[in-house]
Amino acid sequence: MQDNVPVATDVITLDVISQALPAISNEMAADLQRSSYNMMIYEVQDFCCTLLGPDGELLSQNVGGVSHFVADMGVVIRDGVKRYGKAGFAVGDVIIHNHQRVGGQHLNNVCIYTPIFWNSGLVGFAAIRAHWVDVGGLSTGFGAYQLSFDPWVEGLQLDQLKLWREGKLDEQLYRMIHDNIRMPDASFGDLRAQVSACQFAGRRFVELISRYGLEVVTSAIERMFSLAEERCRAVVREIPDGEYEASSFLDPQGTDREPINIHVRVTVKDSSMTIDLSGCSGQRSCSLNSRTLAGGLIAYKALTTPLEPVNEGSFAAVNVIIPEGNIMMASYPAAMGAWSIILPSVVETILLAMASAIPERIAASHHSVLGPALVFSGINERGQQFVSQTIEGGGWGGRPWEDGPSASVSICQGFDRNAPIENLELKVPLLIEQRALEPDSGGAGKFRGGLGTRVRARNLQPGKWILSQSPRRELPPWGMNGGQAGKVSDCLLRKEDGQPAASIDPNDAIHEVAAGSTVELVSAGGGGWGNALEREPAKVLDDVRAGYISCGSAESDYGVLLNNTLDRVDIEGTARLRATLLRSESAHRCNTQGRAKRDIPR
Repeated sequence: MQDNVPVATDVITLDVISQALPAISNEMAADLQRSSYNMMIYEVQDFCCTLLGPDGELLSQNVGGVSHFVADMGVVIRDGVKRYGKAGFAVGDVIIHNHQRVGGQHLNNVCIYTPIFWNSGLVGFAAIRAHWVDVGGLSTGFGAYQLSFDPWVEGLQLDQLKLWREGKLDEQLYRMIHDNIRMPDASFGDLRAQVSACQFAGRRFVELISRYGLEVVTSAIERMFSLAEERCRAVVREIPDGEYEASSFLDPQGTDREPINIHVRVTVKDSSMTIDLSGCSGQRSCSLNSRTLAGGLIAYKALTTPLEPVNEGSFAAVNVIIPEGNIMMASYPAAMGAWSIILPSVVETILLAMASAIPERIAASHHSVLGPALVFSGINERGQQFVSQTIEGGGWGGRPWEDGPSASVSICQGFDRNAPIENLELKVPLLIEQRALEPDSGGAGKFRGGLGTRVRARNLQPGKWILSQSPRRELPPWGMNGGQAGKVSDCLLRKEDGQPAASIDPNDAIHEVAAGSTVELVSAGGGGWGNALEREPAKVLDDVRAGYISCGSAESDYGVLLNNTLDRVDIEGTARLRATLLRSESAHRCNTQGRAKRDIPR
């Protein structure tokens, strides 16, 4: 933050400042949630609140929110400094930005940031990226990303624009944005919430500097970065040196006939780690492109210090390599409406690569994509536009020590959660007929995969459903160490009463429907860990009685026989059945010896 050598800071002051910075970001988040207008912010928590230094270095980020924003706040600040120069910012400036040439995300993710000054000098920025309900184009809700082929179709592109200059609103820019979005009241309510939270954070940061002095705060931040780096290096040092590789894929998208390949090479040397994603597919004509290092950084954080606050030092000892033109470093103006869908699978593939090095720490695959979204829009009886927004969870993989969690969002979504049924039904003409765990969706294993969910919703007025199929239907969540794969997801639509619900075409995005149509979202389950025949029979009985698995699965997958009243295990029958199944497994392994090793464990 300063060119001079930092002053020494005692351990107590260091601890106070180290705790104060994340607390400011957390307060930003609370302020934003209390004052925002759309459910994606105040319910789902699709946002990120940060404090950054004058050169874009990450000082703190709120707990929760969206973890895959972690790599993409500093790049926006550095681009803004390049645009205006440090002398080009003034007290009262508010900058709005969502442009994909820098942020590399879908345009709904709007970044608002404000400069922070101390004694007339620029000392940092407060920045919030949050999911707006609409930015024009196809962006209603999450956007019909299957139909987007360039950024202009997706919506308004706002490139480092000063919406307020020295506290004065740019009325023309304000009206231009207002007139080109469907729900300006909601979006501009979120804008004001972002601005308020950023200004609040600036005041808090100035209070901290006023109390301790700029030199002390600067010294503490530098030491905070060093300690974060040291903690990460200590963990990596325990991993055996070597090169570790793995591959997975996503289904072909749109007109592309080839799967989207994800190939990772992780190199560990002493306390440093390099995550090379050069082997992934190049950018595509579909909208799954992005410009972000987030996949590699999230995996690194998960492997090193997942429970520690995140700051610039958290990533000082990792090098993420993604060449220009890669699907995760696509060149503008590639379509990026579905930018984040690939990231959970990238993170999982990195963890898969590390399974041979640290098998005791690597779980089976979770549902590996962003959870299915329930997006219904239209005009209500009062002539007002509406849109529902919620993200549903899926199953996580079994771990080497316990079952996987059920109905949880992906590894890239932090503390995101689904919107409460009461709120959805109050604000949108929908009836949620079912939100439940999906039996038998978790992969069988010594430690079972978590369950996916089934959500069934009926629209009470005509409108448009924006629906999509998961791009991981051809690759189920894999099991580990002999565990079975989880079941894949599905999206079904029934347009007329009396007709069966049918899986939608992956390329169909917008479905105009009459009142009474029904949508069912079924999310994938997690993979199992370990041989299912080693699972304790009592746990299988508990799963059957809880409705997590069926009696058929208990018998065929786990080799467990239950009595007719489902209150006890048939011990002798289970022993005989498991012995038979083990002999069958042994014969199968003998028949498949000598085949090439696959990247995805089955």
